[in-house]
Amino acid sequence: MAHVLKNDTVFVIAGKHKGKTGRVLRIIAEKDRVLVQGVGMIKKHVKPNPQANIKGGIAEQEAPIHLSNVALVDGNGKPTRVGFRIEDGKKIRFAKTTGEVLAYPKVK
Repeated sequence: MAHVLKNDTVFVIAGKHKGKTGRVLRIIAEKDRVLVQGVGMIKKHVKPNPQANIKGGIAEQEAPIHLSNVALVDGNGKPTRVGFRIEDGKKIRFAKTTGEVLAYPKVK
């Protein structure tokens, strides 16, 4: 289980986009990578496809960044490391900085 989950708010702690904050859009577990909204934007050349109603041109989209380069944001808006512990027979996440329990994000 990764320390961040879909819809978590994360802070980029290393790399070209250090200092940016965004919401996790997708986790690519087999490659240990994560897509963060508005972080790691790349330009991609797209061919037009009338059947799928896609216009051609240059589109901007998020590129995946490594899981080790992001830190979860706690309730105070500060980046924190994540710990796991068992409480009442359930595995929970908690912030290492404050010790508060981190709620699991709601997935739509």
